[in-house]
Amino acid sequence: MEDITKRMVDKSIEAFIMGIEIYNKPTIKYRIEGFSFFICNAWELMLKARMLKQQKSIYYKDKSDRTLSLNEVLKQVYPDKNTKIRLNLEKIIELRNISTHYITEDYEVKYAPLFQACVLNFIKQIMRFHKVDITKYISQNFLTIATSYEPLTNGQIRLKYPPEIAEKFIQKGNEIDVLSKEYNSDKFSIDVKQSLHVTKRKSEADFTIAIDKNSKNHASIIKDFKDPSDTHKYSYKSVITAVQERLKKEKIVLSYEKGFNSYVLNLVIDFYHIKIDKKYAYQHVIGNQHSYTYSEQFIEFIVNEIKKDPKNYVASLKKGNKKR
Repeated sequence: MEDITKRMVDKSIEAFIMGIEIYNKPTIKYRIEGFSFFICNAWELMLKARMLKQQKSIYYKDKSDRTLSLNEVLKQVYPDKNTKIRLNLEKIIELRNISTHYITEDYEVKYAPLFQACVLNFIKQIMRFHKVDITKYISQNFLTIATSYEPLTNGQIRLKYPPEIAEKFIQKGNEIDVLSKEYNSDKFSIDVKQSLHVTKRKSEADFTIAIDKNSKNHASIIKDFKDPSDTHKYSYKSVITAVQERLKKEKIVLSYEKGFNSYVLNLVIDFYHIKIDKKYAYQHVIGNQHSYTYSEQFIEFIVNEIKKDPKNYVASLKKGNKKR
């Protein structure tokens, strides 16, 4: 058993290094898909070795010749579905599963923060479970994920891809943005970005610019078109997650045994006629398919309404909907 466990850990390390090497080679265009395949393989082997150490079966009960999937192993090792390590890896598993159906290289900038968190999570967990120091196999400076692509705007994505694929890209990207913001955890995503700020103090500046008040060229701010994919980023599922996270942070307990879930969200949508209020909801129509996404204002609206009376909020919604 020890020999099998060691071989699994060794293969896990090799898969991890292959994932890093593929991703950090600028000439490889298949690097996102390749990384997701190998990092998932590395995690699966490493976690199954952990289960074997704990004398747990890595086979399905009704199929003794088939080992558990990575999703099943995750549930065994991290039973709390809100564990950020598990949430991060579940998103990367999703990416691995859709990679055969969608071209994903244009969305590298969206997934890179998740990849970086996943790499660091793996390093910490393999040390925790198997006492393996990854830096003995690969230098520390090669453990940083580097993205080289400029993100496409939603408009550019729609021009480049058919409607169904474009909307899939946009929805997945928005979901990552939303969850990264709500979870606010470096175990889920690690963002690396540069921001420019204007300061009048020269000593605080990294570089200087000049403004000419005598210039003949005048500029003014105009209102631009607001893309609903930017203003209404939250999917139905993301609304539930966002509200749950914010209630948790503010220590607000909803007087409903299952907490804020799809049932409560449906009550809210029906009671306030949310789907006809463009401030809160936007309907996407692609061919015969209809779907809704929701705004940041909708999340704030729900949380503020619950704050007023968390004990009776669900009951009042049920009562109000019955009267109609």
